[in-house]
Amino acid sequence: MSGIVFVFPGQGSQYVGMGQELAGRYPEAAAVFQEAEAALGWPVDKLCFTGPAEELTRTENTQPAVLTVSIACFRVLAAHGVRPGAVAGHSLGEYSALVAAGSLTFSEAVKLVAKRAQLMATAVPAGQGGMVAVLGLEAEKVAALCRQVKEGIAEAANFNAPGQVVVAGDREGLAALSSLAKAAGAKRVVPLQVSGPFHSSLMAPAARELARVLEEVPVADPQVPLVTNVTAGYVYTAAQVKENLIKQVASPVRWEESMRRLLADGYRTFIEVGPGDVLSGLIKRIDRQATISQVENIQTLEKTLALLQEAK
Repeated sequence: MSGIVFVFPGQGSQYVGMGQELAGRYPEAAAVFQEAEAALGWPVDKLCFTGPAEELTRTENTQPAVLTVSIACFRVLAAHGVRPGAVAGHSLGEYSALVAAGSLTFSEAVKLVAKRAQLMATAVPAGQGGMVAVLGLEAEKVAALCRQVKEGIAEAANFNAPGQVVVAGDREGLAALSSLAKAAGAKRVVPLQVSGPFHSSLMAPAARELARVLEEVPVADPQVPLVTNVTAGYVYTAAQVKENLIKQVASPVRWEESMRRLLADGYRTFIEVGPGDVLSGLIKRIDRQATISQVENIQTLEKTLALLQEAK
């Protein structure tokens, strides 16, 4: 068993210029951008490499763009003979993990993610809902505070790491939750730059529509152990994959539990494959002894390859 886990980032990790270096040097990476354009009918590489930032941050664009860059990075690692012993992805990143595990083809995944993004963006009218990160309170405390909200909706949406829980809801619910959290001793309550209350019950219409879309999508059993957001456990069959993708849209991301499951199973090396280092920061907070690296450009690729060579 390879003791390496590939973890794939979600929305919020995007930046203008992502993927450009690797696509410029490695044909495997450039081919992924061509495949994305063929599937979607618009130039994903242009948006990723040159923006503009406001277009890249629109949910409908961000999700296929981050998936494309992540799989470009994954293909470059594969070309260097680096393969994962297990995979996981944060929210949108779970689709990248499914491609890496052989459960979805990239072409199907990028079309599916584009549709998912549209459904999520339109499930709640713009400006009616959002997300806040609550820093410095335990997960159980944040969940309890959400239950105390009487006006509006506030639900724990991402259990990211110790002392970092993201809450989703409508404007009234988030305002009430923010006040309660500050009164309970939260270090900070930070509004997130997202367009909707993702991973909450307000996304139920998107989940229902996604279920219909998934009926037409060929899904295979994962060929690599994959820990899923919804259960923080492994999925083994195509049917489980589909069920979890439907639930995931309106259910919390149990990231901390997912990482603890992999750590308990003996995985010690985590490579964040795709733009940014958000997941690396979360894993550090979960276990300071874990070995963590990233691959998003030539510098981080070379550093990761050197690290893996040393560990041999």
